[in-house]
Amino acid sequence: MSSSPAVTNVVILGSTGSIGQQALDIIRRNLDSFRVVGLSSSGLNAELFAQQVNEFLPQYVGISLGTCAQDVQMRVLAYAQENGYSSGKAATPEFVIGPDSSGILAEVGADVVLNAIAGAAGLVPTLQALRSGARLALANKESLIIGGDLVRSIAQPGQITPVDSEHAALAQCLLAGKKSEVKSLILTASGGPFRGFTTDQLHEVTVEQALAHPTWKMGPLVTINSATMVNKGLEIIEAHLLFDIPFSHIDVVIHPESIVHSMVEFIDGSTIAQASPPDMRIPIAWGLGSPSRIPDAAPPCDWSTASSWSFFPVDHVAFPAISLARIAGEAGGSAPAVFNGADEAAVGLFLQGAIGFTSIVPFIERALYEHLESGHLSGNSLTLESVQEADAWARVRVHELAKN
Repeated sequence: MSSSPAVTNVVILGSTGSIGQQALDIIRRNLDSFRVVGLSSSGLNAELFAQQVNEFLPQYVGISLGTCAQDVQMRVLAYAQENGYSSGKAATPEFVIGPDSSGILAEVGADVVLNAIAGAAGLVPTLQALRSGARLALANKESLIIGGDLVRSIAQPGQITPVDSEHAALAQCLLAGKKSEVKSLILTASGGPFRGFTTDQLHEVTVEQALAHPTWKMGPLVTINSATMVNKGLEIIEAHLLFDIPFSHIDVVIHPESIVHSMVEFIDGSTIAQASPPDMRIPIAWGLGSPSRIPDAAPPCDWSTASSWSFFPVDHVAFPAISLARIAGEAGGSAPAVFNGADEAAVGLFLQGAIGFTSIVPFIERALYEHLESGHLSGNSLTLESVQEADAWARVRVHELAKN
């Protein structure tokens, strides 16, 4: 008599964001394989968050903004009452409220924690998920990038599964050979909305134009980072930390169609590529189910229709962020935290209309070099406090530069 397959208990941190919503779509269609035991959100989108809680009935619900908690709780309680709460036929979840809520949910004992929080705020939940022993499906690349050796010192082999489309692709391509046979990792980039723009043309870019990504639907931070190509620089650092490949063997190529998500070149001249339509549900499914694949996560390529794929070199003059990220990554220690913190601050100012598009990367560069000249911390010296201090310093420095 065969036993039914085990159900994977999942916690999703940042469930109302793009990644969180798509993850729940996958789980909704695979309820025989996954159970949602925890959901966290800021609570700003109270209606959506309450709908998610009421549909998936997690045991734990985290709300990071206390001012939003009552709105979410009332919506959840009203649903429970409509479905027999007073007679014991429905239950309400355990609410965890406050800025530490996602970190607390990361430790509740799930099999998989999907960290889909945006930006540096995801670092503590990443550390707590790893310490809990859960497998970490990591969409929050920033926590690995700024945490560096601190994160890697806690993670067990194979405990982190990347959810970025590029790194999920690399993880799959690397299965084709031994690590000793890898010649280089090749990250693909769409080129964003300004592929082919000159530096002069970039000076005229508006917020609306920068948010209009031609291929992907993402949050504002990642979308702007794609436009500046800071995102690809961060992904180089992430690839180095995930796969322990030297920076000199990690390359970037522009691929506007976003069908080939990344490639691995092997020493015999073979290049293995992972290809699929630009749909984040495929890498999310890889993160949730790895090493097994989830059936029908998203539609595959249509091989019955003629199509062509194109590849171009990166214009490092118009888009210097990739080279700058390499400098931060090779310096290691607290330098990537400064790079990322300065970027998040500069992007925030750009979205507010306080600085121009072409000021973003120069502000990052200024903060990074000042930090390196002052004597940054090495990887062995990193602590959570030192990473947070470097991140905070970078943000303050960028705001000072903007005022001047």
